[in-house]
Amino acid sequence: MKFVIIGKNIDVTAGLRASVEEKIGKLEKYFTPDTEVHVTLSVEKERHKIEVTIPVKGSIIRSEQVSNDMYVSIDLVEEIIERQLKKYKKKIIDKEQASESFKKEYIEREYQDDEDIKIVRTKQFDMKPMYPEDACVQMELLGHSFYVFRNAETDSVNVVYKRKGNTYGLIEPEV
Repeated sequence: MKFVIIGKNIDVTAGLRASVEEKIGKLEKYFTPDTEVHVTLSVEKERHKIEVTIPVKGSIIRSEQVSNDMYVSIDLVEEIIERQLKKYKKKIIDKEQASESFKKEYIEREYQDDEDIKIVRTKQFDMKPMYPEDACVQMELLGHSFYVFRNAETDSVNVVYKRKGNTYGLIEPEV
């Protein structure tokens, strides 16, 4: 695996780099040698955060962990990604597309599928046009973490969502 490691508000020391490559390197049993792993280490106050993103064809495998010690965060993120790989194997490996990113042993091995994704509720609602700021207010009033609406400016379906730090995000389709 090829590592791309960057630090925000932290110097990526040889020790940190070695720890990341050792821990995340345990995942090489799943991926081909040319798979790129993007790792971002950051520190804000007492929060040591690691974000790991592994792009595979047709999908992205991602996890982030925060603790008061960077080495603990590194340990946790590796466990999470490995659990994701085992749990969602059938869903992330499309034999036609993403299989080129993974090792043959991973593709052929059966893993315990703890939970299937089940849709338990379907909602239908009218979407009247509104501005993104109004959609954020409506989302807050409903107590939701996201809100789907028709954008009054573009007439396309958009989603606003709540981010960490009391900020908001907007998802809109490419035209």
